[in-house]
Amino acid sequence: MKLVSWNVNGLRAVMKKGFMDFFETVDADILCLQEIKLQEGQIDLELPGYHTYWNYAEKKGYSGTAVFAKQRPLSVQYGVGLEEHDSEGRLITLEFADFYLVNSYTPNSQHGLLRLSYRLLWEDKLLSYLQQLDLEKPVILCGDLNVAHQEIDLKNPKANKKNSGFTPEERGKIDRFLDSGFVDTFRYFHPEEGGHYSWWSYRSNCREKNVGWRIDYFIASSRLTSNMKSASIHTDVYGSDHCPVELKLNGVGA
Repeated sequence: MKLVSWNVNGLRAVMKKGFMDFFETVDADILCLQEIKLQEGQIDLELPGYHTYWNYAEKKGYSGTAVFAKQRPLSVQYGVGLEEHDSEGRLITLEFADFYLVNSYTPNSQHGLLRLSYRLLWEDKLLSYLQQLDLEKPVILCGDLNVAHQEIDLKNPKANKKNSGFTPEERGKIDRFLDSGFVDTFRYFHPEEGGHYSWWSYRSNCREKNVGWRIDYFIASSRLTSNMKSASIHTDVYGSDHCPVELKLNGVGA
């Protein structure tokens, strides 16, 4: 089974930059998108063979998530159950026979950390939500989590220790996730490898210089490690300031 996640930074924009070519080539069993930036009826997207699920933000041109799955899920849930979070369309949960798939777009703390407290509340609620799901069956969380966990997950760690996405508070929340029975699937396969990023600023040719951050993840219940075949980052795929990330599993069916 192949799962792919991509922050497209505007689905309508990336449609003009080869999205469908990537979609057809990657042939994912489940494709999760973040930051779709659209409302219902604003895109005409035909995906034969896929069931599509959308969670739009109330604010136009902002946030939002989508999941495209070859197999129909047993159930679908939108949001985490708190109105202050769920109005931004940041979460979709699909229940399959062997696992829960949770597609998340974590709030950015913003410049000056103006939204840090809001983001930390989101993290606490999300972890509690995942732990409840994990009592029933394994969980796979994917998406733009807006944090570089370790120093090897960004090019310039020393210069960013007080900046959004690399504060001790944000990194500590990822520690809590991993200490709670979950695993960072990319680091499971590439534990000591630096230079692997999934987001680059549009400024100063950062992508060409590979001055980036790894902030897009697949995080899975640790009991799925025996089913994990590979985890990779599609750095060759353009169209957004993020690139897609991928997880392959054996012995797990949707």
